[in-house]
Amino acid sequence: MMGQLAARGHELTAQPDQADVLVVNTCSFIDPAKQESIDTILEMAEYKRIGNAKRLVVAGCLVERYRGDIRKDMPEVDAIIGTNEIDRIVAVCEGIEDQSAPNPGLYLYHDLTPRVLATARHYAYIKIAEGCDHPCSFCVIPQYRGKFRSRRFESVVSEATRLFSQGVREINLIGQDTTCYGEDLGLKDGLAQLLARLAQIETPQPKWVRFLYAYPNKVTQKLLDTIAEHAALVKYLDMPLQHASAPVLKRMKRGASGDIFLKLIERIRKTIPGVAIRTSFIAGFPGETEADFEDTLTLLDTVGYDSVFAFKYSPRPNTSAAVMPDAVPEEEKTRRLAILQDRQRIIQTQRNETLVGDTFEILVDAHHAARNQWAGRSTSNRVLNFTSPHQNLLGQYVQVKVLRAGPNSLVGEQVI
Repeated sequence: MMGQLAARGHELTAQPDQADVLVVNTCSFIDPAKQESIDTILEMAEYKRIGNAKRLVVAGCLVERYRGDIRKDMPEVDAIIGTNEIDRIVAVCEGIEDQSAPNPGLYLYHDLTPRVLATARHYAYIKIAEGCDHPCSFCVIPQYRGKFRSRRFESVVSEATRLFSQGVREINLIGQDTTCYGEDLGLKDGLAQLLARLAQIETPQPKWVRFLYAYPNKVTQKLLDTIAEHAALVKYLDMPLQHASAPVLKRMKRGASGDIFLKLIERIRKTIPGVAIRTSFIAGFPGETEADFEDTLTLLDTVGYDSVFAFKYSPRPNTSAAVMPDAVPEEEKTRRLAILQDRQRIIQTQRNETLVGDTFEILVDAHHAARNQWAGRSTSNRVLNFTSPHQNLLGQYVQVKVLRAGPNSLVGEQVI
């Protein structure tokens, strides 16, 4: 959206009190995201009263879910655009389009689509596919974003080549399920082919390529071999599992059970020594018993994940999970989530403590002047805070020796 507006000649600002038009891009995947989106819309609406703003535009997933309610209950909002209506952003910001009957197709940007990077200059995201064909019972993404569709192979390569030439040092490939990349184009092991091609792009400086997210049943040996083969491909896998109990996974309409996943973890670590593995879990899915929950805790202990994102289940309208019986009480969801997070915090602390004395290559992301430390990430996405006698390290690769460890970050010093 920013790229199209900038190409049209509009000036972008991060200061809402300076803007003539305010655009709120929303999420509604879980209840906290929905509430944050609503709160932000109402906050931005105040700038129509006290600032320069003449128009307020709401975009994204909240529009897909509550299009009619937004029109009826939020008169402050002048225009709305859903996830497949991105090409309308200039028209709705300029107020020159009829809002009554949008008829978009399925949206998918390409290498010639104007873009403005919202990240720091040294890293960027590339969406390689849109939509999803998985039938997960708790998820509305297929309803909002449509069927799975991959970008053309050379379109992704062209965009990555351009970004690397502009000084980007890390590219993150994203999609609802990147491991399905190319299936709709007739490609076998499409993601592995794409990663290998991106790793071979010639650049004036080192580069990293990372991808998010991997669907467990789609992680092939070819993909693992490709990651292991190329230095530019970071040794990191983010594979949302959501649960360890086979009965719960069946109700979720997810593929792999905990036992199958353990075999996959063993194969991953055998193929890619030193790989970091991240996953996600949902606490309190309908019908989750205490025994089911214990299965997830056991899996945590057995696998020893490098990091975990966990959240409470919140029902999404128009999903089969929303009408399942045996809902878990909210206070019980909270209890289980806290236990899960506490258990993982201990695991992460123990894993990080084994790294004290090791040296990592770090891509520097920020400088914290108050404590005179730099911050960056390793290829395994571990956060390191470190001291250095040098200046202007932002976006540079440096070697850092770990001196001490905590659950979420490491502390060290630059190796000169």
